[in-house]
Amino acid sequence: MRTIAIILMLFFAGNAVGQVGINNDGSAPDPSAMLEVKSSNTGFLPPRVADTSSVANPAEGLMIYDLSSHCMRYFNGTQWSECLGVYSGTGGNTNFSCGDQLTDSRDGKAYATVQIGNQCWMAENLNIGTRINGTSNQTNNGTIEKYCYNDLESNCDIYGGLYQWNEAMQYSTTPGAQGICPAGWHIPTDDEWKTLEITLGMNSWEADQTGGRGGDEGSKMASRADLWNDGALENGSNNFGSSGFDALPAGAKWNTNFINLHDRAYFWSSTESNGNPYTRELWYNDAGVYREHRAKNLGFSIRCVKD
Repeated sequence: MRTIAIILMLFFAGNAVGQVGINNDGSAPDPSAMLEVKSSNTGFLPPRVADTSSVANPAEGLMIYDLSSHCMRYFNGTQWSECLGVYSGTGGNTNFSCGDQLTDSRDGKAYATVQIGNQCWMAENLNIGTRINGTSNQTNNGTIEKYCYNDLESNCDIYGGLYQWNEAMQYSTTPGAQGICPAGWHIPTDDEWKTLEITLGMNSWEADQTGGRGGDEGSKMASRADLWNDGALENGSNNFGSSGFDALPAGAKWNTNFINLHDRAYFWSSTESNGNPYTRELWYNDAGVYREHRAKNLGFSIRCVKD
């Protein structure tokens, strides 16, 4: 009843003087403000939604806190804004240039970045979220969830997290969606992976194929020979590790098992074909790059590319 009474008081006060003040010192609202909320030790908590798609028919000027991106957004009548209070394309870093360290403002983790051709890539696997066991599926519960190989957080510290496709995309199906990437970055599309491969020497016809493709582009993308099992990826090219992409053999969460640590790197794209997303894969026994379709429930690594 007390809550209802307060609401009614505010309503009638607003109708009487055209202004509303909410405070704990009894002061009148500033003459320039229709609504003034004032406090020295508490904050304003805006409506929190799972993601912008949760809001039906948003009005121009509507503002919400987006739980999927962990930031404030407003609707301009046509589309939702980028995260407010975050420098576009930097994940929170000021004066960012590709090659600088990227600090994720959501958890403070820092990532190397690298310019490859006209693209700026993270040079490390994303490692955000709360670890859950590999026997469970990641769910749309407002919390980013990750797997760590063999359920060991120490493996995430080295190789980054493993994510099912829907979780990585934050339940969007739009190619190029931000997903779980920092603000100003996104899950690479299949075409963006092709651009990377062509920049590293693959011809465009090969880039359009599935299965193993190319010459030594996979070797150029890989790094840390001490972590890879001995094979053609490491030994079949003099260009091992030359691109700065620094792919590691993080393996995968495959159904309820973890497989291929030290043997393979698996990366999601944000592009589907016939219901299954395209991947990029490096195999220890092949110097090229594999382009495959994989089921969405598998757990793979994420590399983000700058918007």
